[in-house]
Amino acid sequence: MNKGESLESMRLDKWLWCTRFYKTRALAATAIKGHKVSVNNQAIKAAKNIRIGDIVEIRKTPYQYTITILKLAQNRLSATQAALLYDEDKDSMQRREELSAQMKADAASFPRTRGRPTKRDRREIIRFTRIPKEE
Repeated sequence: MNKGESLESMRLDKWLWCTRFYKTRALAATAIKGHKVSVNNQAIKAAKNIRIGDIVEIRKTPYQYTITILKLAQNRLSATQAALLYDEDKDSMQRREELSAQMKADAASFPRTRGRPTKRDRREIIRFTRIPKEE
């Protein structure tokens, strides 16, 4: 294939890798095999040839993407170029943004602990819990 020629179809796992949805083709193939990716509302195999205009649904915990394929690429591209290969559905984008905001709010309300308390922390806990109650 010459550089000037455009692709008519390509393997789904390779396209997911090219567009940076998955870090490797093996991870993309595993996701497809695990029914995390569907094309035109159908379960498919990794070797499925996709075409421009196909609708792909990708479920990457906790997010779900609904995208339309605009272009096909032979090689993995930079993130900015890869984003031009597809168009994400407005509803999908809005759901992801809402979920992201909700997760950030949840994280803020439940701060992470550093693990086990130190000896000093344990002594303070013991002192606090053993305070005699005034009657």
